[in-house]
Amino acid sequence: MVVDSLRKKGKLFKKMQEVAPKELGIRNKIKIYIATDTYGYFWAIFAVSQKSRILMKDVYKFEEIYAKLTLYCEHNFKHKIIFIDAPLCSKAQKAFKEALWKIQ
Repeated sequence: MVVDSLRKKGKLFKKMQEVAPKELGIRNKIKIYIATDTYGYFWAIFAVSQKSRILMKDVYKFEEIYAKLTLYCEHNFKHKIIFIDAPLCSKAQKAFKEALWKIQ
């Protein structure tokens, strides 16, 4: 699902690796991918599937997960993308935009 939607937008990846949440010490049900595109830029891709609305507290939670991911991989990412199936609070959407997340 993640690869197909990014491919439709013209994004191709040389390498894509899934990181288990347990490796980061997280108990959340989230899929985390590390990808390298054809230009050599690193991407952090999160896929979230939940029924409840995503609120501001969830934005802080994803920022913490991103911080743990940068420490785990020992480098920063050029792009941060999050795939959300749940409804999104307007304040949370604004916070994601301010934190430079791309919402799909």
